[in-house]
Amino acid sequence: MPDSRTQGTERTQGTQLRSFIHLDRLQPQTMCYLGTWIRGTLPRAGDAAQIIEVSPGLDIEPITDVALKHARVASGMLIVERQFGYLEFHGPSDAVRAAAGAVLEHLDTDASSAAEPQVLASTIMSRIDSQHAFLVNRNKLGSMALPGESVFVLEMQPASYAILATNEAEKAVGPGIKVVDYRMVGATGRVYLSGQEADVRQAAQAAESALTVLAGAGR
Repeated sequence: MPDSRTQGTERTQGTQLRSFIHLDRLQPQTMCYLGTWIRGTLPRAGDAAQIIEVSPGLDIEPITDVALKHARVASGMLIVERQFGYLEFHGPSDAVRAAAGAVLEHLDTDASSAAEPQVLASTIMSRIDSQHAFLVNRNKLGSMALPGESVFVLEMQPASYAILATNEAEKAVGPGIKVVDYRMVGATGRVYLSGQEADVRQAAQAAESALTVLAGAGR
């Protein structure tokens, strides 16, 4: 018998799973940055989170229907963009995993079918100039990059992997790194992190490693 919680949601045909990202624990800055722009329910400290990116964009709607009916999770983000659709939901780890599993069952696939992350640009700039810091901060939504700090910038696709890179960088370094910005919607994702040189280098290594592991393991 079909699960009554997902009854009425027809199986989506031809959906491309661009990312299927599980974060076991949202880190404080990553979580707070997310809360500055999402229009849904705010995550809480310690929440697990699932991020899903699909193409075509509108296919994210039935996926949301399945996830939210299946388990007690809260959705922070539902975006149907020009080409892609995005869903973020969070809550206790068991509930998040259950909802994520229901989505994969609905799509008749597994997490390994998601597109592998591709790093397009990765640079550390040591001791940035005051004008450069000013320009970076004009567009940021997170912390401020200060003159004399080092800044790590990372660009990848699919875009949603930006939150994974940021969360893993913060997990590795903690408050030693500042999350200046990360953009996880659109054609490409971008990450800006700042701090002291040694901390920035450690954060950069953690961010790149998180993406490399997925790209090399075939999930």
